[in-house]
Amino acid sequence: MSAKKSEIESLVYLLDDPDPFVKSQVRNRLFELGETAVPLLDQQKNETSDAESRELINEIIQHITFGSVEEAFMDVLDGGLSNMEQLENAVFILSRFDNPTLREREYKKKLDRFAEMIADDVRYSLSETQKMHKVLDFVFEDLEFSGSTSDYYNPHNSYLNRVIDRREGLPISLALIVLFIGRRLDLPFYGINMPIHFMMKYKTANEEILIDPFDHGKVVSYDQCYYFLKQNGVEPKSEHFKNSSAEDILARCIRNLINSYEKRDKLDSVESLKKLLNTVEIMVR
Repeated sequence: MSAKKSEIESLVYLLDDPDPFVKSQVRNRLFELGETAVPLLDQQKNETSDAESRELINEIIQHITFGSVEEAFMDVLDGGLSNMEQLENAVFILSRFDNPTLREREYKKKLDRFAEMIADDVRYSLSETQKMHKVLDFVFEDLEFSGSTSDYYNPHNSYLNRVIDRREGLPISLALIVLFIGRRLDLPFYGINMPIHFMMKYKTANEEILIDPFDHGKVVSYDQCYYFLKQNGVEPKSEHFKNSSAEDILARCIRNLINSYEKRDKLDSVESLKKLLNTVEIMVR
């Protein structure tokens, strides 16, 4: 093990070599070592302070582990995507694309804890709408989740573990926080796959309430959404406001990641994610 550790340390050191041939040979050797090298590579990544080196090591880890992540992703999809719990499993498997050593259970426990923190408040609320506001206030005021405005296309805004750690994300990832807490409290929150801007809906026996997860859980009207779409060149349709299926939500999460990596010219990551997207889209058809 010590010999392998010293070899990996040497290989990581050589990743900074200015000679493209040396870099190529180093990457090929790391790929040959395969998943046995991942724990040590992960350790090296965490120990280096150079952001560029960390990103390069992470790309190599992603390349090595993609096969096992893809296999786990396929297993989850084979089990079906008919409810929020199954979607949650799929979203955390997707997060392993960024962090192959992710302990998904730890983040599910965090969501359990969030739900437990407001369970009594929700239980003793006087009305269904009041329950909705308890959850939204808790997520966006007490926990301080918010929309990412300074670095919108950062991939970290799309990986749910990163969103939980950083307390910021895209409309869809913030919506997922609410949806997964709502699932644990048996509340009728739904995703709305509106073009350009993902929304949420809270649907009771008496009313449907639209919610903007990117604007601190603000309640909005259908007219405001129609106006927003028209301003952005989209003709509003009733289908834009239907409850989203789990497959559609998952596909949109992956498309957002593809867009983020395209903007960073991370074409290997783009190609790998397109494979995952194709699998989901086959399911939807």
